[in-house]
Amino acid sequence: METPSKDRESATLARDCPCGSGRPFAQCCGAIHSGERNAADAEELMRARFSAHAVGDFAFLHRSYRPTAHQPYVATGEAPSTQWTRLVIHNHAQGRTPDMATVEFSAYALEQGVEHVLHEKAEFVREAGAWMYTRPLREGPAPAVSVKKPGRNDPCSCGSGKKYKHCCLVV
Repeated sequence: METPSKDRESATLARDCPCGSGRPFAQCCGAIHSGERNAADAEELMRARFSAHAVGDFAFLHRSYRPTAHQPYVATGEAPSTQWTRLVIHNHAQGRTPDMATVEFSAYALEQGVEHVLHEKAEFVREAGAWMYTRPLREGPAPAVSVKKPGRNDPCSCGSGKKYKHCCLVV
């Protein structure tokens, strides 16, 4: 007869992956958590890290975070009160080199029955063939870009060659 922890582990492996891929956890992020295979790219590692939060695999989070990856993992024994519910990937882009990338995402969670969202643009690097999370580049939505309004005597942006005040400036 299987123990309750083995039953829970089997149920986790059989259910859909928390990352939202629609595949069974064992064939998706579970294979990355167990070390069966490395994440193919930064987005896949981000999905695996989200799933690790969702299933409570804090050792994987420790191993896949560059500042702590080469240090021994020590479990805290604290049960988190956050229940991670879904992940939305907004953008995955290569960085300055093929071994750098960014992933912009929103991770949704329930805390005391209230849904919260963590929006982040995160940086990843590949070392010795394995992707690692390095740091958040920005939290929250993308900053608004302000467009400088042309001055009255600046050339008009429509390309007419006239000054702005004699062309498109509406008074």
